[in-house]
Amino acid sequence: MELSFLSAHRDTIILGLDLFGTAVFAVTGALRGFRSHLDVLGVVVLACAVGVGGGITRDALIGATPVAAFQDGRYLILCAIVGAITFYLAPRLGDRWNIIPVLDAVGLGVFTAIGCEKAMLYGCEWVAVALCGVMTAVGGGVIRDVLAMRIPAVLRSDFYATAALIGGLLFVILSRCVPQVDYFGRFLIVSGTVLLIRLIAMRFKFRLPEAHSIPSSQRWRLRYPRLRLPKE
Repeated sequence: MELSFLSAHRDTIILGLDLFGTAVFAVTGALRGFRSHLDVLGVVVLACAVGVGGGITRDALIGATPVAAFQDGRYLILCAIVGAITFYLAPRLGDRWNIIPVLDAVGLGVFTAIGCEKAMLYGCEWVAVALCGVMTAVGGGVIRDVLAMRIPAVLRSDFYATAALIGGLLFVILSRCVPQVDYFGRFLIVSGTVLLIRLIAMRFKFRLPEAHSIPSSQRWRLRYPRLRLPKE
C-alpha cells in the first residue's frame, strides 16, 4: 500500500524534497552571510546562491537552458524568503540551529540524485553523470564560500563532496547494471545512501587526509638533498 502510494505520487514527492533541499541549503547560505556580518541583501543573495547555485551550474554545463531555476520561479522566491527569515531569526535561536547539518545531509542526498538523473536525461556519459550529481550537491556551497571570501569547505578535507561522489557512482551502477530499477527507485536509493554516509561521517568525524606544512628541516633537505644538516 505504501509503495503504491509512493509510486503514484513520485513526481510530487521528488518536487517536495527538491524544494525542501533548496530551502535547507538556502538557510546554510543565509547563516554564512549572517556570521560574516552582511546586511539583509547580502544574506538573501548568499541564500539564493547556495539554494540554486549548484543546479544553475549543472544546467549551464549540460546545455539545459534556460536553467531550471529561471523556468520555475518558486525556487528563487523560496530562497529569498528563507534568507530574509533566517536573517531575522538567527540572533534569537542561538544553538538551535544545530539541526541544520542534519537537514543539510538530506539536501545533499536529494540534490545528488536529482543532478545525476538530469545529466542522464541529457545524454551525458557516466563520468559526467556522477560529476553532475556532485556539482548539483556542492556547487552552491562552493559559490557561498567564494562570495564569503573563504576556502570552499569541500576542499578542506570534510567528508562532504566524497559522500556525493559515492552517491553519483552508485547512481551510475544502478542505471547500468540494474535497469529494472526505475528513476524513482534510483532516487530513493542514492539519496538515502548519501544521507547515511554523511550522517555516519558526521557522527564519527570522518575526514579526508589533508596537507600539512613541511618542517623547515625537511624543506632544506628537499632543496639540497646531498647536504647534511649539522646536528643540533
